[in-house]
Amino acid sequence: MVPVDAEQIVMLREVLSTTGWLERTEEFGRALRVTSRTPGGLLLVGTPAGDPWHLAAHLDDESRLADVPGLAPTLVRWKPPADAPAHLRVGLERLEAARRGETLFVVAEEDAPVPLLERVDDARRVGATVLALDGGDKDLRGLAHEALTVPPDEALISFDGAQHLVSAAAGQEPARGPRGIRHRIAKLLDAVSGPVVD
Repeated sequence: MVPVDAEQIVMLREVLSTTGWLERTEEFGRALRVTSRTPGGLLLVGTPAGDPWHLAAHLDDESRLADVPGLAPTLVRWKPPADAPAHLRVGLERLEAARRGETLFVVAEEDAPVPLLERVDDARRVGATVLALDGGDKDLRGLAHEALTVPPDEALISFDGAQHLVSAAAGQEPARGPRGIRHRIAKLLDAVSGPVVD
């Protein structure tokens, strides 16, 4: 990950404040928070090309900091090593066991493969809520109850950046006045970059 300096943070805030990205990620994060109420019931899965490790870590942090146990994800992996710790050995069979009251969160920058789409469809049919953060996959978006698309040609925000915004929004209690997600992101960016020195 490339370090972010104070000037980049100021630019990011200014650019995103007029694009609608903060509002879209806040809405999606709120949907994630509302549907993820059961500890262990947030199933986070990527594609064979990549597990969403980074997002899993951020959601786990948000769960702990916001005291929202349902946000702690179960990372579902395509090929978990047999010798991995238990929480890193969860395979695709967990999607087959999805049930009503659980949330399946699919993170797919590239198109989701057919076996994943089939499992997502099955989970939806048994009553699991499906959320998707995608790069333009219409089939995946069609299966999702809520979706946030980051087009590959989006110049203002990267797919990774959207994951950061979504996890921060999910950890945020619904705003009661002016201290919503923008304030939280500003605080988070200040914490990451350190104080600005004149």
